[in-house]
Amino acid sequence: MLGLAVHLVALLTVGGNPLAPGDHTRTLQVDGRKRSYVVHVPPQYDPTQPTPVVLIFHGAATNASIMVAFCGMNRKADEAGFVAVYPNGTGTANLFLTWNSGGFHGPHADKRPDDVKFVSLLLDDLGTVVNIDPRQVYATGLSNGGMMCYRLASELSDRIAAIAPVSGTMAIDEYRPKRPVPVMHFHGTADRIVPFTGPKGTPKFLTFKSVEETIRLCAKTNGCPETPTVSDLPNNFDDGTSAKQKTFSPGVDGAEVILVEIEGGGHTWPGQEPPVQFIGKSTKDISANDLMWEFFQKHPMK
Repeated sequence: MLGLAVHLVALLTVGGNPLAPGDHTRTLQVDGRKRSYVVHVPPQYDPTQPTPVVLIFHGAATNASIMVAFCGMNRKADEAGFVAVYPNGTGTANLFLTWNSGGFHGPHADKRPDDVKFVSLLLDDLGTVVNIDPRQVYATGLSNGGMMCYRLASELSDRIAAIAPVSGTMAIDEYRPKRPVPVMHFHGTADRIVPFTGPKGTPKFLTFKSVEETIRLCAKTNGCPETPTVSDLPNNFDDGTSAKQKTFSPGVDGAEVILVEIEGGGHTWPGQEPPVQFIGKSTKDISANDLMWEFFQKHPMK
């Protein structure tokens, strides 16, 4: 009887109209602006069971559809059974979109949308059609999308359990999550778009922290040791890259901070073939999708 009651509650939670497995686009109004996101529901999805959700934020001047192909996360969703969600930022022609992740100055900072509010309302909307496990809502993203993950960790930590930014550091001025948020950060040392050591040759209207400053701040906020444990990751491919993992742990409530540093890696998604060469090398030695999902599973909301 208890099991039946749980199933009935789950059905009520999703409003009785759950999304079927496959790909869907949903829209909502936020502050008078039409916003959208793409949802990938895995084949084994059961609307009676609370299901993990991974939010995946595209980089600047792209969109959700491009991100689907760029990161390959749908395959991981199908394998692991989580719902993959690709929000769209705002911009021109539904293609050249960006996130209000912080760090913008001058005219570029004017009238920027409240993207934290958008994500909160997105989760509300998603919850009407997907049985979300509220303890397992995670965020990852590339570049400007990775920067957005840090903003969400700071301002929406009551809903985002853990984050795994890729090639995107912290751009907000202050980092003040309400609870320790576990972080796994991926970054190439040869990234020329979001340089490892911080802004260098990047547009003057955008500032962001270096990888070291970002990780140090997250580790301090989470109550982690200042000195990490360092380990080399497998180097099985002759692709001009190698990777090591720096783990800052233990932190408060187990909220560790991990940096996956890719020597020779560019502005790419580890484990995925880059669509264009000018963004640099992408390591084949590791899979960001595999590592971050393993990390996420260790860190549900407490």
